[in-house]
Amino acid sequence: MELNYNHLRYFWEVAHDGHLTRTAARLNVSQSALSVQIRKLEDRLGHPLFERRGRQLHLTEAGRIALDHADAIFATGKDLLGTLRQTGTSRQAVRIGALATLSRNFQIGFVQPLVDRPDLELVLRSGSAAELLRGLQAMALDVVLTNQPPDSDALAPFIVHKLSEQHVGLVGAPALLGETRSILALLTLHPVILPSIGSSVRTGFDALVDRLRVRVQIAAEVDDVAMMRLLVREGVALAVLPPIAVRDELATGALIEAEELPGIVEAFFAVTVSRRFPNPIVRTLIDTARQGDNPSVA
Repeated sequence: MELNYNHLRYFWEVAHDGHLTRTAARLNVSQSALSVQIRKLEDRLGHPLFERRGRQLHLTEAGRIALDHADAIFATGKDLLGTLRQTGTSRQAVRIGALATLSRNFQIGFVQPLVDRPDLELVLRSGSAAELLRGLQAMALDVVLTNQPPDSDALAPFIVHKLSEQHVGLVGAPALLGETRSILALLTLHPVILPSIGSSVRTGFDALVDRLRVRVQIAAEVDDVAMMRLLVREGVALAVLPPIAVRDELATGALIEAEELPGIVEAFFAVTVSRRFPNPIVRTLIDTARQGDNPSVA
């Protein structure tokens, strides 16, 4: 007996809603009919898929496994329709997700080749790494930009493309730095805005100050590059940043990079998944960024 995909679809809708009554109303079917469809799927699979806790439905272990497969099945169907419907249409969608804390200048540099393309519709999404990677696996995104490459395994076969690498410097307002450019002197004299613990840049910085044997006064720990940029422009502390994050301020002289922090770099990655019908525009963007044709990611 083959799997009934109508039963699977109803299960998939309820699993994402977590509420039988709400799902039934949304799908315009009776609650009893929806329950029957799910019971038939459970009978076919030989395992209960939900357990009720109060008014909420929660997935069993078998239910979580079934949902993973259902997500992949319906995402593949959506991807097929989206790909094949491009024939005869005037604009092709390119769906890019970017880590919410990622440098805006880097993001702009990556998508720049698409901005003036009338044949393309550019869709940009930002969020946490977990949210974006789920979107990538569900085929809701074509590529994810990040500075934190994900682990890949048989269940999450991410393909990680390293695009570029930026050195990290000590940056501050001219009035704060004065004529001093020595890292040791500046770290001794002034408070510092740092990335959050756990980031590769923070790990490298902590190792550096340990080698220098200097005690750093931390003004703030920030995981958002845009916020770090705003704070360092206030002129009350130095910041540990890749120069691409403050490119405009460095160009105008509003900020100055003291010295390169030795051995500390921030890498930028594009993450994709293996697809039967990959978006060809994404491959072009990745190749352009890796070849250094885009000055913002050199």
